[in-house]
Amino acid sequence: MSSRLTFGTLKRIVAILIAITIVITAGIVVGQAPAIFGVEEDPEASITFEDQRSNGSAVTIQEITLSDGGYVVISDDGDEPLAVSERLEAGTHENVTVEREDDATRELVGQLTATAHRDTSDDEGYAYEASNGEEDQPYLEDGFPVSDTATVTTGDDAVSNSFVVESIDAPTAATTNETIDVNAQIRNPTESMAQQPVEVRIDGTVFARQILELEGDETRNVTLETDTSGAPPGNQSIGVYTEDDGALSRIDLTFHTDPSVAVDGASNDTVRVSAATPEEGFVTLERNGTVLGTSEQLEPGEHENVSINLSDASLGESEELTASLYAGDPADADAASPIEFEGEPVQTTFTLGDVADDSSDGGDGADNESTGE
Repeated sequence: MSSRLTFGTLKRIVAILIAITIVITAGIVVGQAPAIFGVEEDPEASITFEDQRSNGSAVTIQEITLSDGGYVVISDDGDEPLAVSERLEAGTHENVTVEREDDATRELVGQLTATAHRDTSDDEGYAYEASNGEEDQPYLEDGFPVSDTATVTTGDDAVSNSFVVESIDAPTAATTNETIDVNAQIRNPTESMAQQPVEVRIDGTVFARQILELEGDETRNVTLETDTSGAPPGNQSIGVYTEDDGALSRIDLTFHTDPSVAVDGASNDTVRVSAATPEEGFVTLERNGTVLGTSEQLEPGEHENVSINLSDASLGESEELTASLYAGDPADADAASPIEFEGEPVQTTFTLGDVADDSSDGGDGADNESTGE
């Protein structure tokens, strides 16, 4: 009897030990499942991008960790990145400098976002935009790109003789053809009287400038009249800057008129047009879908007497041509996109006979209005 109890007890102990072993083994297997079964863990990243001062050509990422390596992409509210880092190996990196390209026209200033991107392209270099988002996608956390936002102004804390911009007060909205008052409080941190320039920049471009004279340790409220003509529409950064300091705000700029293109006249192998474009672009002349000529690149705004040379000087006076407004660079016309207004392309159709300078109506193009309305 006692022998049976002992044996039964032993069997229960063995069963318990086997169960414990199975649980432990299962835990180990589950913990190692990705490695055992070839399932890769989701890539992870973190990034720290702090407010800073810069010379406008580079910014510093304080720390970034990439599980699979990749890139740091600097952007603002625009569609294209402002700067991309060199490829970073997997691991943690500190004080990473990201520089804009030498031919870039926009400064790295304002409210900027640094986003961690993977490196999945077989091609050398960053390829997210070039692949339409198929390659080098952002690292994700809870379904959102891993990123951090910072305000970047120009200057260096080590420079103490620069006037200091204590505050900025700018309108939150305007059109692209009005004069606005941008107010700022400027302080001379030195003990001596000095003169220094004070500028207003919209989207990194100078739109107003004046020389300010301040006594030592003087603080003054300054109003800078700023003409917004030529500024790009949209939500843009607007800042007041001294030699090595600045303060930023945001402004919603609305294009001041409807986008349009009209033919003013023609002589020999040249057509002259007027155009109103809300972004950098150009005008094309086409016949049955074939481009016969393009204008020079146009800045945002209104333009008159824009000349377009025709590639085919033997066009008949009755042949129907189309002048269309495009966004982009005429040097890369294939990558440009038509500018639309209320869902229709901005363009006008005409014949050379209608707009010739020696025609009876004077070639003023009054009957050739844009059809993009």
